[in-house]
Amino acid sequence: MKKYYFLIFLLVSVLSSAQIKGTITDEKGTPLPFVTILQENTFNGTTSNEEGYYEFNLKEKEKLTIIFQFLGFKTQKAAIQTDKLPYTLNIKMVEESLSLNEVVINKKVNPALAIIKKAIAKRKENTEKTNRFNADFYSRGIFKLKNAPKKIFGQKIGDLNGALDSTGTGIISLSETFSKLSYEKPDNLKEVVTASKVSGNDNGYSYNTARSSFYDFYDNTVEFGIKMISPIANNAFYYYSYKLEGTFFDENKNMINKIKVIAKRDSEPVFEGYIYIVEDSWAIYAVDLDIKGYRMKQEFVEVMTLKQNFSYNNTNKIWAKNTQSLDITAGAFGIGFTGKFNYVYSNYEFIKAFAPKTFTNEITRIEIDSNKKDSLFWSNRRPIPLTIEENTDYYRKDSIYKVRNSEKYLDSTDAKGNKFKLGKLLTGYTFKNSAKKYSLSYEGLLNVGSLSFNTVQGYNFDSGFRYSNRKNQESKGKYTTISTKFNYGFAEDRLRVTGKYIHRLNKINYATLSISGGSSVEQFNPNNPISKAINTISSLAFRNNFIKLYNLESAALGYSQDVANGVNLNGKIEYQQRKPLFNNTDFSLLNKSDFYSSNNPLDPNNFTTSPFEKHHLTKAAFTARINFGNKYSSRPDGKFNIRNEKYPTLYLGFEKGFASNEKRYEFDHLNARLIYDLILGNKGLLGLSLKAGKFFNAENIAFMDYKHFNGNQTHIGQSERYLNVFNLLPYYSNSTNDSYFELHSEYNDKGYIMNKIPLLNKLKSTLNLGFHSLSTLTNKPYNEVTVGLDNLGFGKFKILRIDYVRSYQSGFKGDGVVFGLKFLNILE
Repeated sequence: MKKYYFLIFLLVSVLSSAQIKGTITDEKGTPLPFVTILQENTFNGTTSNEEGYYEFNLKEKEKLTIIFQFLGFKTQKAAIQTDKLPYTLNIKMVEESLSLNEVVINKKVNPALAIIKKAIAKRKENTEKTNRFNADFYSRGIFKLKNAPKKIFGQKIGDLNGALDSTGTGIISLSETFSKLSYEKPDNLKEVVTASKVSGNDNGYSYNTARSSFYDFYDNTVEFGIKMISPIANNAFYYYSYKLEGTFFDENKNMINKIKVIAKRDSEPVFEGYIYIVEDSWAIYAVDLDIKGYRMKQEFVEVMTLKQNFSYNNTNKIWAKNTQSLDITAGAFGIGFTGKFNYVYSNYEFIKAFAPKTFTNEITRIEIDSNKKDSLFWSNRRPIPLTIEENTDYYRKDSIYKVRNSEKYLDSTDAKGNKFKLGKLLTGYTFKNSAKKYSLSYEGLLNVGSLSFNTVQGYNFDSGFRYSNRKNQESKGKYTTISTKFNYGFAEDRLRVTGKYIHRLNKINYATLSISGGSSVEQFNPNNPISKAINTISSLAFRNNFIKLYNLESAALGYSQDVANGVNLNGKIEYQQRKPLFNNTDFSLLNKSDFYSSNNPLDPNNFTTSPFEKHHLTKAAFTARINFGNKYSSRPDGKFNIRNEKYPTLYLGFEKGFASNEKRYEFDHLNARLIYDLILGNKGLLGLSLKAGKFFNAENIAFMDYKHFNGNQTHIGQSERYLNVFNLLPYYSNSTNDSYFELHSEYNDKGYIMNKIPLLNKLKSTLNLGFHSLSTLTNKPYNEVTVGLDNLGFGKFKILRIDYVRSYQSGFKGDGVVFGLKFLNILE
């Protein structure tokens, strides 16, 4: 019976509502995908799907002319009298025969250069014609996976809710949107999503919004995670060579120049392929360009292909983009990944100026019930027909979704997964109630991933329990987690227990309440500058126990929420009891003739005393985060902030210590931080991080309340960028309880310099130049200069970085090399 329903579904999807429909093929009968179909002298259009099938919906019955446009084929026109609908019109397209002027024969003259020069000179005039518009927008995105493994890191990935077959191949994502756009160059956007559809989730919202679809080749650069050079940029001749492949005429007798775009240097952020330029107006007629992954510094991407088609309106004399497609091919370890995005722009309205307050900080708004449109709506409105594969995926995934989200199915799968075995006392156990969306998990006694070593605890590991309830997360943004962690140190034979409760109230202002407490070991620097993994290796292999710890007994209450657009407030009050800790083990695997330093961060040879005495204190901390110019996207189920890269982010903080057992431990601390990324076009990125602060009434406070600066004595870097660390600074050498200022700056050329250096450009790396400075009242200024290479590695794995560092404090202090192992962030 299900087969019959499926056949009916396909018939309705393919045959219903199409007013003009048909198949487009070449002369041999091969279907032509993504042919542009336009109503003459309008911006009303669509494209054929991958099977060459198209549907063109009219607003009313009328006599009209339909244009069929496909690169490499002659443009065709068809006059239609639509008295009877639907109207079937099959088109057989003929290959375009390009012609070349005699001047091409002259090897001393390259006619392509003259055309590109004129296109560059006309860029401003041509782009100004489409600077402001309203339009209808349709998008469809599909991702496919091939040869996915059964397990990743020992964890079964399953069939991804019915997406994958037995070979690990299938569609993992398919979604569509309809939107109303208002756009003003360069970056004013208002998008209202009126319809959204996600395969396999009838409550889902597609992320295929217009914000990520504006690839404008009239700009000098085109954003693909890196600034790619447009073939008609002001400096394009430095990056490209050109060849005129030929000319042809469109349906309006405009001569179109087909120009091959050739990269001068393989390592630069450049395109390859074809750009089509209209004679006389020198506007873009179409682009068909490839972007290789390594040129974007995206090694896992093999190639992306971007195609754009523009249509001409005789009424307003404007060439406007009507269709766009982006194909992605990526992969690693034999796993293949492909993606395709199709976009259709229609019903343009070009205007001279928008009304005041048209554009606000809300970039995208998804309307209520936009995800509730029925199949008839989509069949009547969808400009690009679904392929049989896409139709099948919608039907299959929607059926699977209903079955797998039924209470009966969820209970049966939970009953199987919730079976308890004695071995799970060691390996861990999870109990789920999927229907009510809560779970309870136990980490087990063999939580190997938590195993670490330090000289206070020796070998230590974690276990614990976690309760999670996400019943209202999708609809209201609420969730609750309750967790407890048990940490046992073998050398000191001590068990410590902490607990935490987190409850988020919504996804509108992200109001979140937290309660925590218990007993733990903590670093004197609360930023934890030394990771457990690095300290374990450093201690066991080299007897460098850089990590310094104290015992903390605490109880805390916290609350945070967004109080205005781009402004988040976070408050926390915490009772703390602090106790000194000392080394309890001298064990190491290597270098056994050497000695460990003490656990005293101020005196490495003092094994009997600590830099503080046992005491208790209550701390209150308040932090404001301000994202200037913050943009956001709103959906019925929440608000999603989008940081505006033009502006910095500012943090303002106040911390107060009070209610101590001794007055001398109490203090006030004001602090601020500003972070900013200055995008230098295609010339790279300059990152800045400024910090400043001042303590009051803090002459005798406890050492853990000082301002500590993130140093590094391991010569191992773990972060993508070094904008919050001094690469050679001893961890506690410049700690202060007075005023301080620190500056971190780092320039990454994004390949702008490295791509031009012979031999070194083969590395496909990026150049990093850094400067770091620290000033306190109690120490001489400390400075570092760095030079290094990033994006190093093997094959697709560019996860390494290396920097040479020189430090100065009252003159030259030292130098060294820092090895960046960015994958350690994942392990942590």
